[in-house]
Amino acid sequence: MKIRAPKSLVIAVVFPIVMAILAVSPGIGNTADTAKIEIRSPAFANGDSIPEAYTCKGADKSPALEWSGIPAGAKSLALIVEDPDAPGGTFIHWVVYSISADRRGLPEDVAKDESVSGVGRQGTTGFGKVGYHGPCPPPGMPHHYHFRLYALDAEVDPGSSVDASKLEAAMQGHILGSGETVGLFQR
Repeated sequence: MKIRAPKSLVIAVVFPIVMAILAVSPGIGNTADTAKIEIRSPAFANGDSIPEAYTCKGADKSPALEWSGIPAGAKSLALIVEDPDAPGGTFIHWVVYSISADRRGLPEDVAKDESVSGVGRQGTTGFGKVGYHGPCPPPGMPHHYHFRLYALDAEVDPGSSVDASKLEAAMQGHILGSGETVGLFQR
């Protein structure tokens, strides 16, 4: 003979235990959102075309960026610019990290050096080069360029030969907030 507990008893006992586990388990049922950072460029509006000056058809200089809403407790910022529409998969156009949490933007035409005084450190792009290398898609449909800014609770150290994947791995568990703006470009 099988003994079955009443459904109400199972719910009364099991449900609070499951909810307690979900509440303390990072990434499982934990829906606490990170802070929303507002990021924009004076060169183009979110969802609009990136001017040629910031692409391979122009001077290929980085656009100025501005942001607000950095959460309290942020120790550094990181920026990754990527094109998810690239034929071979997501293509990285800029990796910047160790940006002071006190900064409220980046100037136009950041030098293409690994370390830039007053800006931070730069990693390698999909072109295999350090610094910003702008949109340069094959002819056809417009591509979307995501400028993603992250506020971190620590100064992360992604090691040497930094690229986006190394930076993303180093940021795991340190993101306090994020925001993005998207520019379009087509040839």
